[in-house]
Order: sequence, then C-alpha cells, then structure tokens
Amino acid sequence: MDIELHYTQRGSGEPLVLLHGNGEDSTYFEHQVGFLAKRFRVIAPDTRGHGKTPRGAAPFTLEQFACDLREFLDGLDIGAAHLLGFSDGANIAMLFALAHPGRVKSLVLNGGNLFPEGLEPDVRAEDARAFAETQAAGDTRALELLRLMMDEPHIRPEQLAGIRVPTLVVAGTHDMILEEHTRLIAASIPGARLAFVEGDHFVAAGNPDAFNRALGGFYGF
Repeated sequence: MDIELHYTQRGSGEPLVLLHGNGEDSTYFEHQVGFLAKRFRVIAPDTRGHGKTPRGAAPFTLEQFACDLREFLDGLDIGAAHLLGFSDGANIAMLFALAHPGRVKSLVLNGGNLFPEGLEPDVRAEDARAFAETQAAGDTRALELLRLMMDEPHIRPEQLAGIRVPTLVVAGTHDMILEEHTRLIAASIPGARLAFVEGDHFVAAGNPDAFNRALGGFYGF
C-alpha cells in the first residue's frame, strides 16, 4: 500500500473495524466506540484521502479502499474481523466480504447501496448538480468524493448470496437510500437481519441510543 491508514483503537477482544462514509472520518462513530469497546477491540481507521489518512497515488475507488483494508488488517496481524460500515463504509465492507470471505466474522451494513440507483432520485439529482458546479470550480478532491456516490458501487444482488456470516442490515426510517433497496440487500444475504431506526441517513450520529440498541441486539449484549 502506498499510504498508511490513520486509526484509533479502544477496548479488547475480537477486532471490530468501523468503516466511515464518504467525506467523513473515523470520528463519525464517536457515539459507538465506547459502547462497542465493552466487548470488542474497536479499530476505527480513516479511509484513503479522508481524515488524517493521505490520498496517495492509487485509484480513488471503493475497490481500492477494500484493498487498503486488506493490507491494513495484514499490517495489524488480524486474520479476520467483524466489520461495521456506514454508507460507503458499508459498501467497502460488502466488497471486502465478497473478495475475502474468510476474513470477515460478521457484518453490520448501515445505509449501504449496491449501485447508484439505490439512492433516492432527488439525492442523485442533487449530486449531479453539485458535480457540475464543482467541476467548474476545479475542486479535485470534492469531484472524487462526488464521483464515488454517482458512479459506485457495482454489486449485483445475486453476489451477496456468497456472504455467509451473521449480518445486520440497518438504515434510517427517512434514509437517502431507498427503503426497497435496503430490503433488497437484506433479502439477498442469507440469514441477514433487517432493522430500521428512527432517523435519516446519519442515524448512528443523530439517534445513537436507538442505533446502539440495534447493535447490542445483533451482537448479543
């Protein structure tokens, strides 16, 4: 890997990696870390080009971020981990689980999508307008972030049948991800549990108590 991912960690036990969303950093999970650290060794990295992690020269794609995660775990001598991903972090978690099924113990997929059409139409329209404005302004970093939302990921529902670990699919009741798309993800993963928590796309930050209760129910504490 051409960069090193900045990360924080807390707690002990089996490793649980928190994967933040587009344009954020690991501090997004500030309301989850202490709760989860009661049981897990919670590891929260900043994705390539986010937070305190440099951009590097490699492609700025979700596939690359999944490759970065593999090398990150290798560097920590972690063979397999629990993954909790939000938004693009959920998409990275799915890509990683499909590519490296033996390295995933469980999945929590919060606000993920299989393809861009999984987003609400008005959100996609706003992203397109923002992209045009940002392109005119020449803001390269913002363009890369917007392109991720507009063009990625590309996961077929039938691929998810290969995920064979305990999985929780969770979204906000007023999420920017279409409800039917969230239900499609859950229905496509064998044995996956589905939960909707009151709130918008950023429900882990906006309604952390309810979100953490959903996590506790899934993890059994």
